[in-house]
Amino acid sequence: MEAEASPPLGSPPCCLWFRRPGIYEDENGRTWVTVALRISPSHRAWGRGSPGSTHEISVTVHMWQMPVHPQTPRSPSHLLVFGLPLKWELYPGRRYQATDSRLWEIVDHGQINSMEQLILKRLPSGSR
Repeated sequence: MEAEASPPLGSPPCCLWFRRPGIYEDENGRTWVTVALRISPSHRAWGRGSPGSTHEISVTVHMWQMPVHPQTPRSPSHLLVFGLPLKWELYPGRRYQATDSRLWEIVDHGQINSMEQLILKRLPSGSR
């Protein structure tokens, strides 16, 4: 028995807006749920030697496009803890630009079974 190929995906969403903690909505009214959030320390050196090194947090978010039950939107203050923006806007080069002007790389935009998935990784400060 041969497995069926997943239907081809179009472009990733143009915009993702915060609706409530862990929930975003795209320009077509589809909801995207944060299913995993990976936060880890990242070390970046400026030049040679450790005196100029900096510590920056690496953030990767996994989202699935799925329907959710409507609720009253909450305050976006919960996002500050997780470092997720109020809005992502598609930017040239398979990236999103967040409301804080930080860039997020599209690591993957595909399908797992019938679930559309989007994986974004925050790029280091100063990346363009």
